Amino acid sequence: MFRGYKIVCNTAAGRRRYMQYLFPQVLASEIVDRYDVWVNTIDNCDIEFFKQLAAINPKINLIWQPDGRVDGIATINAFYRFCTDDDTIYIKLDDDVVWLEPDFFQKMVDFRIDHQECFIVSPLVINNALCTYILQVQGKVKLCKYMNAQCNHRIMWKRGSFAAQLHRWFLDNYLANGRYGDLHCGVYPLAVNRFSINSILWFGKDMKAFDGEVQGDDEEFLSCLKPTQLGKMNMVNGDCLIAHFSFAQQRWMLDRCGILQQYEKFLFNDWKRRPEVQRVSDNVQMILKDIHQRQQELKTLPPIYATRNISLSAKLKRCWKEWMKQLRCRWDDFMNVVYVENPKDLIHNS
Repeated sequence: MFRGYKIVCNTAAGRRRYMQYLFPQVLASEIVDRYDVWVNTIDNCDIEFFKQLAAINPKINLIWQPDGRVDGIATINAFYRFCTDDDTIYIKLDDDVVWLEPDFFQKMVDFRIDHQECFIVSPLVINNALCTYILQVQGKVKLCKYMNAQCNHRIMWKRGSFAAQLHRWFLDNYLANGRYGDLHCGVYPLAVNRFSINSILWFGKDMKAFDGEVQGDDEEFLSCLKPTQLGKMNMVNGDCLIAHFSFAQQRWMLDRCGILQQYEKFLFNDWKRRPEVQRVSDNVQMILKDIHQRQQELKTLPPIYATRNISLSAKLKRCWKEWMKQLRCRWDDFMNVVYVENPKDLIHNS
């Protein structure tokens, strides 16, 4: 309990590739009472990863998709039914949140309690279009041109080269030398405006008011529709930072540039000075090694969930649209545009 509230984290899980970095930071926190892992995957290796970690850490609570099916982000909304306890503050973290400020939980829970008037609150997120917009307006980051406030901005949300430059700017100039506090920039209300919910906090009592029935796209519902219906605002705490790895369109470029490996190098070095985090990380790496050795065996196991049958024509249409989207993104990325100040952030110089 913290200030009279139980603190429960949750993640729509997920990919062990990223969660190996998130688990240690969450589980080592004394403030977090429970970590609900929403098992929203059909990958047996990922599921085994969650099961083994839950077996050795009492904070982890595996929650299975209540409708018995998994279809990516389309089946996440059903999990909110488990987030309605009156005395609880819930903290949702994307599975590819790779870094949290060391005192993230206390700062964000304090902020949540002190701003009862809001529906949801969010930290300031590295690689989140509206958060980048805030950093731009406050003069914390210099971009090649003014970019407007859109959660699905064609550059700040979509471009892999932009995300790579932004992550390097953060890693080199602020994270590596511990100066991330220089990016703190105050409080920002958001109203009738969708934003990417890479990390949000809410009161269980607020979700209970509508029985946790989140309709359709949970991001649209929670960041825009429901607060508008309630006449409430949302808020960004610009004095607390996290780093979010990627949106789908950005991932190929970030992988090409080795951004995840750069975060891993920083985290593993940092955790040597934080034994409570290092202990969890050691267990995580031990489990990952076991899963890697048993990968072929695990892949042959029957699926946990039912999967949706998709017609051949629908598959072809989806593949064509995805291919065209990726082609446009890759063409722009290979043009090697400098979006974020600092010439060494050029992709071709990596």
